[in-house]
Amino acid sequence: MSWKTLDDMDLDGKRVLTRVDINVPVENGMVTDTTRIDRIVPTIHDILAKGGKPMLLAHFGRPKGKVVLDMSLRVALPALEAALGRSVTLIETLEGAEALTSEALAADVLLLENIRFHPGEETNDPEFAKRLAGLGDVYCNDAFSAAHRAHASTEAVAHHLPSCAGRLMQAELQALEAALGTPKRPVVAVVGGAKVSTKIDLLGNLTSKVDQLVIGGGMANTFIAAQGLNVGKSLCEHDMADTARAIMSKAAATGCEIILPADIVVAREFAACAENATFAVHLCPADAMILDAGPQSVARVAAALDNAKTLIWNGPLGAFEIEPFDTATNAAARHAAALSRAGKLISVAGGGDTVAAFNKAGAADDFTYISTAGGAFLEWMEGKDLPGVAALKG
Repeated sequence: MSWKTLDDMDLDGKRVLTRVDINVPVENGMVTDTTRIDRIVPTIHDILAKGGKPMLLAHFGRPKGKVVLDMSLRVALPALEAALGRSVTLIETLEGAEALTSEALAADVLLLENIRFHPGEETNDPEFAKRLAGLGDVYCNDAFSAAHRAHASTEAVAHHLPSCAGRLMQAELQALEAALGTPKRPVVAVVGGAKVSTKIDLLGNLTSKVDQLVIGGGMANTFIAAQGLNVGKSLCEHDMADTARAIMSKAAATGCEIILPADIVVAREFAACAENATFAVHLCPADAMILDAGPQSVARVAAALDNAKTLIWNGPLGAFEIEPFDTATNAAARHAAALSRAGKLISVAGGGDTVAAFNKAGAADDFTYISTAGGAFLEWMEGKDLPGVAALKG
């Protein structure tokens, strides 16, 4: 582990600049999902327990360097205070943070207004980063989900202060290291979703890292078509056929087995409970669309998981949003969850659709680790160095 954690830092009497992600969904002025807020609670509690005073740095929405009142972090205050069981004082301006009132100094936790109100944040401006660093004695990054951004509050400020990872960042990094860095083998990766074009780097990196690569969802159709098979009216990037073949060649050269659907569930319309049928993959009707993997395909994925020690998963195996085309995703996810619960599999998953699919399947709680980081999780899987993590290594 080349980065420090809260356990390595002396925080007593120190102000701890803590980058968090509380970019939560809001409807009618109310937070509708507190997951991201709940996940930062251990870090804030640990800072307070060590005698530190947290000053939270966070963004909300995309105000693009301007003050946009609808994107004020004030909306998150009630949920944040409820989760922490403590008062949180919002500091509305950087100038206010630089000259704190006695009332603010008495607060348990300080929250600086939306960091993206400042143009220097997203441009990673060194002068802005210096001003931020001047607000604290120690820097703690607990926002892995923003670690792929080289912004002032995620990257530059780490070069000015003693720095460490918060508990959520620590958990993410340890989980990902266990899945891709030094994993127990065999390693299986499941990659689904609509398009190959959005996951070329990911698939290319995984072929040299994993033993078996399961490809599902709409992107599987592109690989099926690249082998000269008919996919009817399915979602398919026919112009990516050469790319798909190149990925298959790379996998063959590195000894990575690619697992594609052996049978398919098709329908004539994309609608819940649409009339459907199952065919062998080479028998797709010309007037139908592939919306899920069939039972033989699920059995093959389950067999791969039974033999695996480590699983990394991103994306659904079919059109999981509508029944019955969530069948393959649900079955495979529940199988992975059962193996994880039994201690037979280290399972790490991430990505918005993945989290939604696993919650729907009732499988999320048994996975070893589920990342809510989205883009940062994908870039890590692609083998990219994340600026916010690199900065913590000093």
